[in-house]
Amino acid sequence: MSTVWNKESMPDCSDKTVVITGASSGIGLETAIAMAEKNATLVLAVRNMEKGKEALVKVKAIKPSVRAELMKLDLADLDSVRTFAAAYTQKYPTLDILVNNAGIMNTPYRLTTDGFESQFGSNHLGHFALTGLLLPHLISTPASRIVTLSSIAAHNASIDFKNLDGAKGYNSWRFYGQSKLANMLFARELNNQLTKGGLSTVSVVCHPGFSNTNLMSFGSGKRANPLMRLLTYLGTQPANMGALPTLYSATSPLIKGGEYIGPDGRGGRKGHPKSDSIINKLYDVDVSRRLWEVSEQLTGVTFSLDPK
Repeated sequence: MSTVWNKESMPDCSDKTVVITGASSGIGLETAIAMAEKNATLVLAVRNMEKGKEALVKVKAIKPSVRAELMKLDLADLDSVRTFAAAYTQKYPTLDILVNNAGIMNTPYRLTTDGFESQFGSNHLGHFALTGLLLPHLISTPASRIVTLSSIAAHNASIDFKNLDGAKGYNSWRFYGQSKLANMLFARELNNQLTKGGLSTVSVVCHPGFSNTNLMSFGSGKRANPLMRLLTYLGTQPANMGALPTLYSATSPLIKGGEYIGPDGRGGRKGHPKSDSIINKLYDVDVSRRLWEVSEQLTGVTFSLDPK
């Protein structure tokens, strides 16, 4: 894989319909801009519609002819996830690329609308449910892709099945790592199931390294404090660089499915996209299948691998 791969390396996407969660800022917005520049049809799936409108203005300023719309999606509310999926499938006949990008990080202890710990509920369960509900559209679209964002925080994380809701104790960073490991395990397990089913849809997981995004607001939606902003500026790469692993995962013809794509710099912190073999160490088939079963039970969403 070339170390100079960037968004100019992307193929034309004029025949692609793309859903991007969390597209109102950061890596999600940079992903939307790059996809717009390559002529994709975009659905910006956002929780905050006012911020979404601002993002759409930015996208259209760069690509006035873009085919794009906002749709409301709150991943911390399964009713919202179901409403979004139903509205999308009624309006769009296909789905070429689903980018599971939205996330919260290091939040104070709180529960989602459905009673899940907020980071596990928003980062993993919301995207699990969304993917399952959109899967019939995905697998009926030839060579479609599901791109799920994980994090370096997953590399030293574990899944505590006895305390998923945090009721027996909560550490915000540990629960963030758990949610991002869940993203990784889900993405790899999904690809295994798609491959076993003989389907052309593939699932890929990626991470942005250390990127300067509004995750440092810790889920508040507000700017981080000045010290945190300074540390973030000094230790991170800009969001447009952090988006490259996502864009590579979504569009590169070299993607086969099941890869873990991240920056090629030291420790995966910065750089251009490459495949990271650490996923082979972190993926555990028993943990992944148990996570899948628990996720189905908690969300009430099961995955159908039969094309429409």
